[in-house]
Amino acid sequence: MIDLTGHVRAGDGVWWSQAGAEATPLVDALLDQVGEIGPVRGFCGLSLNRRLGRELPAGLVMTSYGAMGELRRAPGLEIVPAHYSALPRLFAERLLPGDVGLVQVAPPGPDGLCSLGIGADYAADAVLHSRVLVAEINHRMPATRGTPGIPLDRFAAVVETDRPLPEAPDRSPDEIDAAISTHVAGLVEDGDTIQVGVGSLPAAVLDGLSGHRDLGFHSGMMTDGVLRLVDKGVITGRRKEIDEGLVVTGTAIGSADLYARLGEMPVEFRPASYTHSARVLARLGRLVSINSALEVDLTGQVGAEVARGRYLGGVGGQADFSGAAARTGARSIIALRSLAGGESTIVAALRGATVTTARADVDVVVTEHGVAHLRGCPLSTRAARLAAIAAPQHREALLRGQT
Repeated sequence: MIDLTGHVRAGDGVWWSQAGAEATPLVDALLDQVGEIGPVRGFCGLSLNRRLGRELPAGLVMTSYGAMGELRRAPGLEIVPAHYSALPRLFAERLLPGDVGLVQVAPPGPDGLCSLGIGADYAADAVLHSRVLVAEINHRMPATRGTPGIPLDRFAAVVETDRPLPEAPDRSPDEIDAAISTHVAGLVEDGDTIQVGVGSLPAAVLDGLSGHRDLGFHSGMMTDGVLRLVDKGVITGRRKEIDEGLVVTGTAIGSADLYARLGEMPVEFRPASYTHSARVLARLGRLVSINSALEVDLTGQVGAEVARGRYLGGVGGQADFSGAAARTGARSIIALRSLAGGESTIVAALRGATVTTARADVDVVVTEHGVAHLRGCPLSTRAARLAAIAAPQHREALLRGQT
């Protein structure tokens, strides 16, 4: 185990990469040694480290832009409500824990530079502002293109590993997912550039686009569904206004096959300061954002953070992409199942009392029961359109404002 006591000081803020790029051995070392180091603030996005979902060691306070992965169970998790596009600025202004960065990288190339591999996203921006970087050099991390590598001598310490990258389950869609994906596919035109999240529903949405042609892809994360569409010749990027022919993403999370094939794919991993930039997204005139939610109210406001009193999500990139797609792109789509835990997800008022995406940035809401077009739709008729795609047993109550 690497000794971090010479690199992390009491009172430091320590960040680390997220999802499959999480430097688990280094994070585990921090968890084991924080008692000796002293009080530390930690920051991570989506974490797969099960230790963070248990009781944290005394002296460590976790911070994140949302409650995702194991952080949903992290005791005392401090949420910083922020658009994903704001993370680079928050690191630059030292408003997020950023003194020490724990990164997982690919082995250095002939030029002596180490790639951030499948996890550029906020890490590529945060490294610019960190006093100390400590690296896990994983011999199974693929070197990727799109973001400048990090010189080996920039790391204060390194540990070498040869471990498989975490894989994300690719669950087959059920009938409800398939119905939603069919509705969404009807809203996407050949040549559009799509943004989509991760999970079983987004996977179904991607598979539902297999009959399209010359789609582009620009998103914060990519999964096996993108690989399948590239293999089928659906995602080509030929009609993208920028980054023609390229799949642009910040993070990959999926199967070992996806990771192994990144080197042969036309994919570039860019920092959050690029993937989520309003200036960049405004240049994608045919951008279609496809995001999910926990609930949508009868005016079109979207809640994607809190359910049943628990913080389960985050603002993330949804508002960035939805806003860009609605204002300067093609269309902004929110897709969700009509029921969750037996309760309607189309509601008279957001139960979570938190608006993640403003109603002005939502063009279309989709459930398995149909499509509600909201662009240009006045408030006086929105409720009827949204109630019509709710679960049938809840429609009457919704129109009375009771659900």
